[in-house]
Amino acid sequence: MRRDSLFYQLFAQLPQTLFDLLGIDTPQGYRFESVELKQTAFRIDGVFVPPDPSGTVYFCEVQFQRDNSFYERFFAEIFLYLRLYRQTFSDWQAVVIYPNRQAEQECFEPYQLLVNSDRLHRVYLNELGSLEALPLSLALMQLTVLPEAEMPTAARLLAERTRTEAVPRPEAIMELITTIVLYKFTELSREEVLRMLGFTTEELKRTRFYRDVYAEAREEVYAEAREEAYAEVREEVLQQGLQQGETLVVLRQLRRRFGDLPTSLEERIRQLSSPQIEALAEALLDFTTLEQVSAWLERSS
Repeated sequence: MRRDSLFYQLFAQLPQTLFDLLGIDTPQGYRFESVELKQTAFRIDGVFVPPDPSGTVYFCEVQFQRDNSFYERFFAEIFLYLRLYRQTFSDWQAVVIYPNRQAEQECFEPYQLLVNSDRLHRVYLNELGSLEALPLSLALMQLTVLPEAEMPTAARLLAERTRTEAVPRPEAIMELITTIVLYKFTELSREEVLRMLGFTTEELKRTRFYRDVYAEAREEVYAEAREEAYAEVREEVLQQGLQQGETLVVLRQLRRRFGDLPTSLEERIRQLSSPQIEALAEALLDFTTLEQVSAWLERSS
């Protein structure tokens, strides 16, 4: 599961999630960023930048695999950021999100003082509590670590909560639930996931997924129609070119045998179809007069 991308979407759509984790009221004006510290190619999963320099900057990292040098890297990233952007904040806090305690590194030395300080908040998703009692933003986080057998029921529960509770941006939350389930059930299509979440046909038609698929299918139909139309026109032009060439050859042969042709006769020949031109090309070898040509045209019309 590509959790970095998933949590990026979650924080971007619902920035109050971090503050729900910390159990504090959501401050106003925070924006979420993923920051690359180019001097050393460090990248911090998430930086919550305060609206003014008197606020607190929050660093957030999602760590689902044990890395016994994680805190060494994390604090190096933090202090490099503090050095580069010191003018944009007055204080800092750090949050690390783990699926469980087993994912955390075993030894904290030489950073034990920082790890155990009130500047660092360690969150273990499997210890947050029941989905029913959690804020919807935290329930979405916990959904990412549920066993596969529990996920369909839990996802339907969260989808129903999204429909019935007064939540901000319900469409974005539904999209996040769908994405989380897709990461877990990679063999399912997005439509199958939406069905699993209990979407009716009408609700399905209102989803961004349905609109995207419909637009894509419509564009494919238009593209096929354009290609077919182009092929037909191209074939028609090709046939006209061949027919015109055959007609010119027949008219040249007739002029060589009989001199100038009456305008009416030439016009009738130009209106012949390709098979008729081919037949006339064979028949004119037996003609000795223009009257025979006219008679043949009468029979072929």
